[in-house]
Amino acid sequence: MAVNCYFTFPTVYFALRAEAVLKDSGCSFKMVPVPRAISSSCGTALRCPCEEIDAIKEVLENNKVQWDNVHLLQEEEPRPRSRGLLARKEARA
Repeated sequence: MAVNCYFTFPTVYFALRAEAVLKDSGCSFKMVPVPRAISSSCGTALRCPCEEIDAIKEVLENNKVQWDNVHLLQEEEPRPRSRGLLARKEARA
């Protein structure tokens, strides 16, 4: 199981601002839908390695980007996708 950290934001505007200011920061992150374990509402979250939290907070604070919370979620590693169906279709061609 992997532990991922998620920043949530008060509005989509701040999520988009976070992405813009972090783009050239050297921090590792990805914008993703808010996981259901955090909220059942729609929205955008920033997923990052937990080791990056302090660096990301500093960049966001320096650029006056507001965030709601930082959540730590333990999640299963994604399984590799099976090529079974694709391989069968290629074999027929």
